[in-house]
Amino acid sequence: MTYLISGGAKNGKSSLAQNLAVSLAAGGTHYYVATMIPVDEEDRARIRRHIADRAGLGFETLECGKHLMSCLETVDTSATFLLDSVTALLMNELFPPEQNYRLDLAAGMRCAGELETFAKTVKNAVFVSDFIYSDAHRYDPSTERYRRMLAEIDRRLARVCDTVVEVSAGQYILHKGELAL
Repeated sequence: MTYLISGGAKNGKSSLAQNLAVSLAAGGTHYYVATMIPVDEEDRARIRRHIADRAGLGFETLECGKHLMSCLETVDTSATFLLDSVTALLMNELFPPEQNYRLDLAAGMRCAGELETFAKTVKNAVFVSDFIYSDAHRYDPSTERYRRMLAEIDRRLARVCDTVVEVSAGQYILHKGELAL
């Protein structure tokens, strides 16, 4: 089973994703694919909160901020994977620090393809993404490209995932499939 969970910040996406992953694993191995590469104290605090939130849930953490498919080289693909988040993974790929954070569209396209391949390769996957592309505000050209690429990735994942859920103010809006909790 594959799930895409999207929605605004601090709406309960990660909690839902954790519950789904634990349920899908049914006592088996489940991995938390951590994609954020921290750049400041706010990022590190967010990571600490996420670690505390999943304490005791039995996740094995895989740090994978770039090149998603590399995290599958040493693990059991018949396990359950929670990838949090598509948003951070894309940011890392599109704006690499080794290129002075200049936009790398080829890396963004590779990231999109890897996410689709990942969804098709593992037995169970739960993807968390942020719904940051719907407001009417216009941003600088690089940010707009990032938002468009994230929207494209979410559309591609929605096509290949069994279930698509939007989380808004703690409420679940089911767009495709079923929520099996």
